[in-house]
Amino acid sequence: MRLTTGAVKRLWTDVAVRRAARAAVVAPSVFAIGLEVIDNVAIGTFAAIGVFCLLLLVEFGGPMHERIEAEVGLIVAGGALIAVGTLISRHVWLAAPLTLLIAFLILFSGVVSSVLAGASISLLLAVILAVSLPAGPDQVVPRLAGWGLAAGASLLAVRFLWPAPARDPLRAPTVAACRELAGTLHAGAAIWRGAGPSDEGYTALLDRADQAVTGLHRSFLATPVRPTGLSTSARTRVRLIDELTWIRDVVRHPTARTVSTEAAAAGKDAAGDVLDAAATLLERPETSPDTLHAAHRRLDAALSQLGQETTTTPPAGRMATFVSALAPSFRVQEVAYAIRLVARDVEVSVAAERRTWVQRFLGQQPGGLAGPLATARDRAVAHLERHSTWLHNSLRGALGVAAAVVVVHYTDVQHAFWVIFGTLAVLRSNALATGQNAVRAILGTVVGFVIGSMILIGFDTHLTVLWALLPFAILTAGVAPALISFAAGQAAFTVTLLILFNIIKPAGWQLGLIRVEDVAIGVGISLLVGLLLWPRGARKELRNALAAAYTDCSRYLHAAIAYAALCCDGTARPPVPTAEAQRALAASRRLDDTFRTYLSERGAKPMPLAQITGLVNGVAGLRIAADAVLDLWQRGRPAAGDRAAARSLLLRTSRDVGRWYAELADSIAGERPTPAPAPPDLVADGQLVDAVQHDLRSGDDGATSTAVRVIWTADHIDAARRLEVSLVEPARLAEETKPHAVTG
Repeated sequence: MRLTTGAVKRLWTDVAVRRAARAAVVAPSVFAIGLEVIDNVAIGTFAAIGVFCLLLLVEFGGPMHERIEAEVGLIVAGGALIAVGTLISRHVWLAAPLTLLIAFLILFSGVVSSVLAGASISLLLAVILAVSLPAGPDQVVPRLAGWGLAAGASLLAVRFLWPAPARDPLRAPTVAACRELAGTLHAGAAIWRGAGPSDEGYTALLDRADQAVTGLHRSFLATPVRPTGLSTSARTRVRLIDELTWIRDVVRHPTARTVSTEAAAAGKDAAGDVLDAAATLLERPETSPDTLHAAHRRLDAALSQLGQETTTTPPAGRMATFVSALAPSFRVQEVAYAIRLVARDVEVSVAAERRTWVQRFLGQQPGGLAGPLATARDRAVAHLERHSTWLHNSLRGALGVAAAVVVVHYTDVQHAFWVIFGTLAVLRSNALATGQNAVRAILGTVVGFVIGSMILIGFDTHLTVLWALLPFAILTAGVAPALISFAAGQAAFTVTLLILFNIIKPAGWQLGLIRVEDVAIGVGISLLVGLLLWPRGARKELRNALAAAYTDCSRYLHAAIAYAALCCDGTARPPVPTAEAQRALAASRRLDDTFRTYLSERGAKPMPLAQITGLVNGVAGLRIAADAVLDLWQRGRPAAGDRAAARSLLLRTSRDVGRWYAELADSIAGERPTPAPAPPDLVADGQLVDAVQHDLRSGDDGATSTAVRVIWTADHIDAARRLEVSLVEPARLAEETKPHAVTG
């Protein structure tokens, strides 16, 4: 299943219509209760705007119980913000810095979860509404009463008014990618047995697998924030993307038509079976994981047989021939490592979905996975870095809102809310996008003013007519941004507020002029902040994020090779390079979010998307290769022996590869030309074979096994070197687009 652009648009439109319809029913109802039944303007106002926050501006996904939990969390947080905003609303010296801090925390918290990111505008609107309407402590209770009225009605609406079916935009593409990759593995095993498809048929299978993985990656990047939350199943699902991308790159390596051992073909077949079983379990999570467990046991048995055959068969004839015969077994080991990761993450994801409400509440994690708080901390810390686009956007938005608070307190604007909200509505990640949205915001507001004025001139004193028009205005305001444009949404929102505030206190069409003036002030603040703070947006930072990711991941790979080199003597187990692994993972997270922000920005994209994606995927390939090296040497204990020559060769080759990636990082950052890919180091390969041939011929299973691991470690280094070829052209294109093309 593939999410095309049209399908994504239809999905978004369906969600927008659902949200708008709910709000059109609920908002006028609670507004009428607060204003007409309870006879309290504060209750009515906060009830109506509360519905906008809880229904119109947010749509939580997942099963119904997760949506209700998220909605309750938003209600509690919004109530706290309204109370705080009300208490500080009369004191600008306190309101401005606290609003700055609160806005930054709200915007920055979105980095850990799309649930928080999706609720950020609603939370900001709650505090903006409270701060922009100065009031004393005695107004806290009426305002919270209005918010509570909106909360109760919104919960009922989410549960009973057109409840959306649970959607998981990544599940179907992940299943498809698993199945296509499994098909290529089975075909590759058949080829090794001398059968299987023709070269053209196998190439077609590889192309289909490539398209499936590319479609999965495209679905993941289809929204400006992660399409996942902090839930265990969602977090594990994201890891599958990097793992499947790496498997795709491994299976695309040329396959010989025949191989001298059946064990390698059996191992490849077993790996495909595990991937097929994982796809079935993910597709039907209600089924038992026994089939996956059985496939996993068959893979372990096949790998054990492969390892035994590899290490107990004495090299006959030339040593180079024996080492060449190890290549198929390395490919099987390489792909099996990634498939084990896929199987583990699929099983953990499904187990997490099956947890009871009590287990979720207590934070019990299946499979020893880190809890949500630890994950949130790690993601947030990863973005507390000066080149983080998410940090820049959070600071820019918070400063814009705080500046608007100061402006409205020291100017004679009649509706401060519109100034502050107008500032937030048009502030984007670069100055160009902010300017474009400013024009559309003012244009939409003027059009809305004209339409609203015509309505008010015709029905100014007919409150019954205004009450009747209010639901249709809210419905239009909800669907216009999705069906028409941002400007149309601004126009509809202007009409809605004109009707709403004229019901509260009739002021006629002149109220529209005030809104135009206030929005103009707000967009002016946005333009100023956008020009002063990181005006280039994510385009320049994408270079920095790519450079940092390649630097940190290549260092992690070298640290993993150094760990292997220290292990190969079998005398002592060195410390695992945990710090390097964490830095590499943090850099990958920053790159992922910067890439998504870059894709969401308006304006020309000088570099082809496929080339940028290739550079991003290369980072994941380096990191997973380092993980595979660590896994190779952490399983079992190497035999004792003097392997100083092999250790020296591994470290020297690793340093050469690391130096190349450091030069690549510098070229991406614009500091030097793109390096040419390094040719295969045949001399070093021959020296490594000479260094371990005594162990290979010793007849000692432990020594032979250790020597094979040394050779496989060198193969991982070669895999990183082969990756260089695919990165040179995208890096050169990036070099050609600097520096003027990356400005905003």
